[in-house]
Amino acid sequence: MQIYTIAGAAGILLTTMSMTHAEPLIYGFQAETLEYRNGDNDENVFVWDFDVVAGTDELKFVWRSEGEVVEGSGEFEGLENQLRLQFPISTFFDAVVGVQASTPDDLPDRYNAVLGLKGLAPGFLEIDADFYLSDHSFFRFEAEYEGLITNRLILIPSIELVVPLQDDLAYDQAAGGATIEAGLRLSYDLVGRAFSPYIGVNYEKSFGGTADLIQASGEKNGVTSIVFGTRMMF
Repeated sequence: MQIYTIAGAAGILLTTMSMTHAEPLIYGFQAETLEYRNGDNDENVFVWDFDVVAGTDELKFVWRSEGEVVEGSGEFEGLENQLRLQFPISTFFDAVVGVQASTPDDLPDRYNAVLGLKGLAPGFLEIDADFYLSDHSFFRFEAEYEGLITNRLILIPSIELVVPLQDDLAYDQAAGGATIEAGLRLSYDLVGRAFSPYIGVNYEKSFGGTADLIQASGEKNGVTSIVFGTRMMF
């Protein structure tokens, strides 16, 4: 009887330890960009970029959405959704695998596999570097830095580089013709980090064959916008 009692107690102890050491569930919403852009190309747009995250430290499921809606027309000039799995490969970096769908109005749909890295580089620079692989592959690199002016007032420079690896004439993309988007935003943490309104400036320009395609379509290449928006996290 004593042996069975000890065995039973050991089983309960192991079960309790297993429950104690179970990975805690992580979930949340983070919008890096929710803004209105007043551009010098006579086109104003509403822009968003947010992540919904659920999982653990070892494996996260992420829904990422990015888009641009033209004021007045209600058309999606850009609309992109991704489903991503994210898991650590070092102290500061996660690997990313997933799928991406680009479905703007008046353009053909595009679908890509996603392979990339996301993390914190030296100097507390947040980076996201991804390959989007399909018949219209491209590479995207994003970097952002939060410079504290005070405990609540933050200056946020950012840059995004998109390099088409193959021609996609429907999207005015030529292989090797990079597009750079740079921004500078001044935000204020109104409610902790949960709600941070900001004002800033954004600049976007394409180069090489992509610039030639944009100009041939009659659009302006090199657009500066004044932006008003908020960052959200909960």
